[in-house]
Amino acid sequence: MSMYSKNYLYPVIGLSLFLISFCASTHVKAAERYYYQLKVYHLKTETQVTRVEHYLQYAYIPAMHKLGVKNVGVFKPVDVDTADRKIYVLTPFRSFEELENAPQKLVKDEQYLADGKDYIDAAYNDVPYTRIETIILKAFPDMPGYAVPNLTANKPDRVYELRSYESPTEKYHISKLKMFNEGGEIVLFKKLNFNAAFYAAVISGGHTPNLMYMTTFNNKQDRDEHWKAFSSSPEWKALTAQEQYQHNVSKNDDVFLHPVAYSDF
Repeated sequence: MSMYSKNYLYPVIGLSLFLISFCASTHVKAAERYYYQLKVYHLKTETQVTRVEHYLQYAYIPAMHKLGVKNVGVFKPVDVDTADRKIYVLTPFRSFEELENAPQKLVKDEQYLADGKDYIDAAYNDVPYTRIETIILKAFPDMPGYAVPNLTANKPDRVYELRSYESPTEKYHISKLKMFNEGGEIVLFKKLNFNAAFYAAVISGGHTPNLMYMTTFNNKQDRDEHWKAFSSSPEWKALTAQEQYQHNVSKNDDVFLHPVAYSDF
């Protein structure tokens, strides 16, 4: 039996769309694992930021709550790039069907259309954003659902770390997925109280094959202390010494975020 049939079912559509599911040997059924939509708004001006935030706070999030999505995360970078302002929006869905059907349900919600009119009906020459980057992810078997951060700091002081691990090829990507799940990387994160919001494989995005996850901390010092404990732990040293996990990450993107006041995360 090949590596693909033994460990993962890994269909590829084109060069950048990967729909990943574990084979029957896992104890978690595919239907029990959440799908995440991560939208990244790219904005030029503070006026655009204000318009998008008004839409998110007063139209999008209340409408998603009505659809049964209990928690929606909205985050901004800790360090603002005035040339490319960003807003990150994380929406968890119980199934791919729920994710797929959400836009059609939103346009039938009259309250949503009214509350979001400035954003929804924006003129072609007065747009509320430059572009929207959309990433679709599927939760890992070892953390099939999301978690709302359990922190004590006020939201403006918190640091949420969004990481993306790109792999050289699909084969190395499978190795990194295995490292997180069967290898025990998630177990170590839990042991050290990294307060992860999610771990997931990217099934549609601009940097596949890759995975993404978000860990949360009270502040930057808290984050640094956690990573120091992680990198020096015997479990991590033993895991990274295994031949099967060598060279499975070719690029690590790291973004520091904080939740806005109205974020559910």
